[in-house]
Amino acid sequence: MPKGVPESVPDDGLTTRQRRNLPILAVHTGPGKGKSTAAFGMALRAWNQGFDVGVFQFVKSAKWKVGEEAAFRALGRLHGETGVGGAVEWHKMGEGWSWTRKKGSDDDHASAALEGWHEIKRRIGEETHRFYVLDEFTYPLKWGWIDVADVVATLTDRPGNQHVVITGRDAPQALLDAADLVTEMTKLKHPMDAGRKGQRGIEW
Repeated sequence: MPKGVPESVPDDGLTTRQRRNLPILAVHTGPGKGKSTAAFGMALRAWNQGFDVGVFQFVKSAKWKVGEEAAFRALGRLHGETGVGGAVEWHKMGEGWSWTRKKGSDDDHASAALEGWHEIKRRIGEETHRFYVLDEFTYPLKWGWIDVADVVATLTDRPGNQHVVITGRDAPQALLDAADLVTEMTKLKHPMDAGRKGQRGIEW
């Protein structure tokens, strides 16, 4: 895609403008760092365009205070006070899992994650947001807590012009097949390889 120009144009009966404005389903997967960071960068662009942004984090603990959350909550307040940008909602779905194990059985965590998905599915049906970040959403799919076929069908048939970006390792193939944009983050080198833990300003 030199200079952002497609290498080929499909014979789909759409105008250039219509094709350009189709909603995007993006997946950021792979073992490397930066999947969520890239998704939040997209969300920042969406906010600047005045899009209503909904962020749904699935497996980070509620105690895990990420810098992006503070920034987007501030942007949401700015929108409410001045009308600049778009509205922002930030939700931690389920009970948290990957960073801090919380009380409850696997069944409890699975039930909480499924409840979170049902809420997102309802919002998609009602076109509540223009831009969705489903952060770490691949994990409940991988663990069988949420039905992949239901997710793919919901996202493929979503009404209106709702953009969705999903992050997490080991994205299921059916989701990759359905996506318009897939990026795999690979790890070439990481500070943890040298025994260094995450630090302020980098991981949170």
